[in-house]
Amino acid sequence: MIIFVDMDEVIADTYGAHIEIYNSEFGGQLTAQSCLGNEVWRMVPEAHQESVRKHATRKGFFRDLKPIADSIPILKRLSEVHQVYIASAAMQFPNSLEEKSDWLDEHLPFIPWQNRILCGHKHILKGDVLIDDRSYNLERFDGRSLQFTSPHNVNTEGFERVNSWKEVAEKLL
Repeated sequence: MIIFVDMDEVIADTYGAHIEIYNSEFGGQLTAQSCLGNEVWRMVPEAHQESVRKHATRKGFFRDLKPIADSIPILKRLSEVHQVYIASAAMQFPNSLEEKSDWLDEHLPFIPWQNRILCGHKHILKGDVLIDDRSYNLERFDGRSLQFTSPHNVNTEGFERVNSWKEVAEKLL
């Protein structure tokens, strides 16, 4: 199979990074649990929302993200059986191109650079499976769409859902 895997909120924890930065800078007490069903920026006082929305424009934001639990070993196993491509909408944040590439070099060296797609719209992708947290990326994909659970999308319906990388392994290995 040809499997496309999103980065942010699927293999790299941007949601947790937003919470960590906000709490550090504003003395907040946000948790992923307290933000369920929303974007982090919507859960802070209005005076702080623009700051949170700009986290992703900061140098180093994407480079320093923590991997999502079990993503690395399961992606390694998937890449041994299937054609795995990392597909990330990196054009939205130009700083992210180099940082995401460096992150992938460090955490997923078994995915060659030729299998990394840093793009805009994902509807152009042609393959068997797309694993993504954003419904707008999944709704126009012609193959099997797996929505990876993230705090922001817990109330989204209409797609086959995977809540963890162990569930991804059960479905695709």
